[in-house]
Amino acid sequence: MKKPILVTTGEPAGIGPDICIMVAKHMDNLVFVGDVSVLKARAKLIGETLEFLDYEPNCLVKAGQMMVYDIPCQDTVIPGTLNPKNAKAVLEMLEWSCLKVLQGEFSALVTAPVNKAQVQHADSNFLGHTEYFQKLCQSPQVVMMLSDEHFRVALITTHIPLKDVANTITQERIISVVQTIYHGLEKDWGLKNPKIAIAGLNPHAGEDGALGLEEIEVITPAVEILKQQGIDIHGPLSADTMFLHQDYDVFVAMYHDQGLSVLKYATFGKAANISLGLPIIRTSVDHGTALHLAGTHLAKPESMMTAIKMAKMIASHRGA
Repeated sequence: MKKPILVTTGEPAGIGPDICIMVAKHMDNLVFVGDVSVLKARAKLIGETLEFLDYEPNCLVKAGQMMVYDIPCQDTVIPGTLNPKNAKAVLEMLEWSCLKVLQGEFSALVTAPVNKAQVQHADSNFLGHTEYFQKLCQSPQVVMMLSDEHFRVALITTHIPLKDVANTITQERIISVVQTIYHGLEKDWGLKNPKIAIAGLNPHAGEDGALGLEEIEVITPAVEILKQQGIDIHGPLSADTMFLHQDYDVFVAMYHDQGLSVLKYATFGKAANISLGLPIIRTSVDHGTALHLAGTHLAKPESMMTAIKMAKMIASHRGA
């Protein structure tokens, strides 16, 4: 029997429980982590019928069953209303899940969305799943990449203020991030010598220094070093036209909104978030907690289903 995929149910007041319930109806070999009483109440609220099972290792789970490792919330959960008292349970969910996948009990980890500000009530340093798992796994470099079946966008910087981006982008960081992307696409996607496009930081990629010097002083030298290592990389390219070219395996953006605004416009609700560089396989949805949709049966599970399918695909390439 293949090892199951572990799925966190995310912020309990958001749509994480809803979409997890929906995918459990149609997909097998999944184990979920969260408050089982919240999941049962949410299933009733949205009119879904499931067989709930307590977590047992090495147990086959069929579609229509929801096996749950129970981590109770500290206080009442009201769909659509954040409760800071439940932040500790969310953080415990993430830590338990990451460590269990690290220990090899599961083949991959898929995460439902959390609210970063909410989790900070339990950990003031929490910036997001990617950074949190990087610390737990003690990984030197982790890269956030979002992808559907064909369109991939990876980031040099992730969840930092825009005013800090230019100072965070260094030659060393670009080289390390692109190497991680390159090896991740080879290992996890089976792409041989993937073709990489990298954006400039400034409008029109700096326009020969007229609009900024980062392209000349930082990005281009890093690209030349990567080319010398045999990596098929092109740029820095102007970000306003880079995504029009369809012959690249991945587009690398300098900062969060430069890349993800384009990808989400093109694929929102159908893509997945992948953490490259972790020793574990971790994917996630491409959306947030959508508090206003919690408990309404209007949430869409497609991105969660994509994240699970992608985790299975990566696990098959790794032989997990």
